[in-house]
Amino acid sequence: MEDSIFTKIINGVIPSYKIAEDDNFIAFLDVNPLQEGHTLVVPKIQIDYIYDLPDDILSELFIFSKIVAKKIENVIKCERIGIAVVGLEVPHAHLHLIPINEISDMNFQTPRKIFSKVDFEKTTNKILESN
Repeated sequence: MEDSIFTKIINGVIPSYKIAEDDNFIAFLDVNPLQEGHTLVVPKIQIDYIYDLPDDILSELFIFSKIVAKKIENVIKCERIGIAVVGLEVPHAHLHLIPINEISDMNFQTPRKIFSKVDFEKTTNKILESN
């Protein structure tokens, strides 16, 4: 199986705006975000469909995502962090964590926000520095 773009990010082949990582998961800003702080949470094991993940990895993915969501919530003004599993665009299981104030903030058919490299770096640093 060819490495997915996420596996290439995990292996450091493609750069990312990483905000959290442990032995099994990585979280980084989506470079085509719906909102500031839109983050992808990815298991390091490359399995296409989220419900094909082993039970322990699936449950740990949600626990890791909770930690990441709390960090985002500490620095991005929002009502809550929405979560989405779409899974069609990249053949590697992942969750979208999206700061939202209303349901339309998670509409994947709306135009994506445009942020500069400096904007992404500022958001990354704010999240990394949060408790």
